[in-house]
Amino acid sequence: MQIKIPELVKLVLLNLEEAGFEAYVVGGGVRDLLLNQPVTDWDFATSAKPEAVLKLFKDSYYDNKFGTVGVAEKHLEEQFKVKGLTGDVYEITTFRKESGYSDNRRPDKISWGKNIREDLKRRDFTINAMAMDKSLKIIDPFEGQKDLKNKVIRAVGDPNKRFGEDALRMMRAIRIAAQLGFGIETKTLEAINKNSALIKRIAGERIRDELLKILGSPFPKDGVVLLFTSGLLNHILPEMIETRGVKQAGHHTKDVWDHSLDSLAGCPSPDPIIRLATWLHDMGKPKVKSSREGKEITFYNHEVVGSRMTKIVSQRLKLGKKDSDMLWLLVRWHMFNYDPKMTDKAIRRFIKRVGIPNINKMIMLRIGDRVGGGSKATSWRLREFQERIGQVLYTPMQITDMKVDGNDVMKTLEIKGGPKVGQILKKLFDEVMEDASKNDREYLLKRITSITP
Repeated sequence: MQIKIPELVKLVLLNLEEAGFEAYVVGGGVRDLLLNQPVTDWDFATSAKPEAVLKLFKDSYYDNKFGTVGVAEKHLEEQFKVKGLTGDVYEITTFRKESGYSDNRRPDKISWGKNIREDLKRRDFTINAMAMDKSLKIIDPFEGQKDLKNKVIRAVGDPNKRFGEDALRMMRAIRIAAQLGFGIETKTLEAINKNSALIKRIAGERIRDELLKILGSPFPKDGVVLLFTSGLLNHILPEMIETRGVKQAGHHTKDVWDHSLDSLAGCPSPDPIIRLATWLHDMGKPKVKSSREGKEITFYNHEVVGSRMTKIVSQRLKLGKKDSDMLWLLVRWHMFNYDPKMTDKAIRRFIKRVGIPNINKMIMLRIGDRVGGGSKATSWRLREFQERIGQVLYTPMQITDMKVDGNDVMKTLEIKGGPKVGQILKKLFDEVMEDASKNDREYLLKRITSITP
């Protein structure tokens, strides 16, 4: 395989080397190059101290204790007269050693390293502990290329030590596995299990970011299974573990746990919040399960209970208000049903309840739910429901869509504004909701005189 790197990246390396320093591309960029995948983040390691790097790159900045100098690609373009590709910030970090991780997240002490191998030794996984110089030579002291070939995530050195240094690495291992379709090496997975409780020391925002990346990956179901087998899920979303072994009746042949996993896998939306809602949509079932002798198992109001549970989950994961509200809405109203006899008014109620921008998101959840239940992705009922929604969207959805307004009521009845005007408009709108063809100005003006508030 022939490796190619952008001209601007070569010039960064060359600029450092011509000044007498060692310089390498490191980390995920090397991994992605070897996998022939697009590189979105270019990170560099160098023997140059931050002060020296600042002098070599115009408009660069250094505002941290980790030896990382940042420079925006646009400034590199100006300096070297070469067009970049990503528009992102390039990070150039001095070789370093780290020690003491009292918070299981960041080193207490940082000192400058002597060479690239010493720098790579402190990194998380072998496939991220490779470096490449300007001649495209790969420095791979921990056999990362071998693990790439075998599709394995393996910690550098002692995995217990790596996870003790930074507990978030446990989730990162699973996230990378889900993104690449890799497995996790046995000792590394055992170490995650052993140290899983350390994840509670990590901020909810960081856990959230890794979880959403897992859910947004090409293999979200595999990622969730790894979260469970590693013991991490018990500390992140214990509510979902409660769904294991909860049997269902009717057309369901799987317990709630397996149904939820297969629903997640079947959700066609790439949006991680929609995927999260699809995975959690039945999380309330264990709380409301009921069965009597000779009766079917029931889960009445599980969507109501589940939506309340999403609020707790959202707080734990530090979801923003928009995402928290969306998660609640999708779980709360996922139990919609369609019958060809439904009136336009009933369909309008569904649209108003869910919101026009969220209709397709709800359909994506329903498709996942159907696939998770062993059905085809769609059905004639679902297709017809979507068609009916499309038709109704062209008809009045709210009072302001009517062909008359409060001024027409006051003028027709020769009255001033007040509650009576609103009451009449409400009755007119109820009629229009039942029959959209009545949204005719001439008809409505006549009706105004015959309505008794």
